[in-house]
Amino acid sequence: MSLTRFDGKIAVVTGAGNGLGRASAERLASEGAHVIVVDINGADARAVAASLPTESIAVEADVSEESQVDAYVAAAVEHFGRIDLHHLNAGIFGTFDALPDISVDAFDRVMNVNVRGQFLGLRAAFRQFRDQGSAGTIVVTASIASLTGSADLLPYQTSKHGVVGLVHGAAMYGGPLGIRVNGVAPGIVPTDLFASAATTAGGKNDMVKRASTTPLRRAGSAEEIAGVVAFLLSDDSIYVTGQIVSADGGASVVNTVRPSGGAGAWDTSAVDEAMYGKNWKRNEES
Repeated sequence: MSLTRFDGKIAVVTGAGNGLGRASAERLASEGAHVIVVDINGADARAVAASLPTESIAVEADVSEESQVDAYVAAAVEHFGRIDLHHLNAGIFGTFDALPDISVDAFDRVMNVNVRGQFLGLRAAFRQFRDQGSAGTIVVTASIASLTGSADLLPYQTSKHGVVGLVHGAAMYGGPLGIRVNGVAPGIVPTDLFASAATTAGGKNDMVKRASTTPLRRAGSAEEIAGVVAFLLSDDSIYVTGQIVSADGGASVVNTVRPSGGAGAWDTSAVDEAMYGKNWKRNEES
């Protein structure tokens, strides 16, 4: 990466020990940012921080705990003096149990991390911007599940709908202060988030197959999502706030009951041949 949009900037990335958060930390650092790598797994956080090309630090923290959110902000300020950018990414997927079988504890666990944790991160960011007398930029990781519905992953889906409300409200409050808040809504991106559900339908095992029905006919990568995050955190998006930007291969615009949308078919080759002719060739560029 030859861009230097974040030279000297201080960025917090939560859930940065692996997956989307790690890719975001790597992208921001590649463009000059010093990163506070926050993760509940301290060893993962330290490994990522040590691998970055800029001076960066790791903080082990559970983002659902108020004191631990305050602690990662304090560590950033103690080490670097301020914070400019936040990517509030940490999240869990929860349970695949059917609605009648979901326990209150399972529901609360997802809400505590995905909604309470994002609220605490937003509040801490706004407090720090106030204390240092500056503006700043925040991106929250939403999901395609923020915009659509499904019969499974109900706690996760509910939490990601809640994230949209947090983004909209924070953007309204932050706008007059010069603080921009946006969300990125990834579609199917195979990461370790769903690794524990590798054999469950709708988990990691069939992600590539399910992604083949999107307009781009493929799954995304963590690096591609990080590119969107970097754009939203940079001055290239200076007039963008309160938006949920889908990065899902076009999945969220598909009318699944139309032939062009696959009409529920896994094999879309017949659909593509009918639309583009027998000599069509799928674009394999990533």
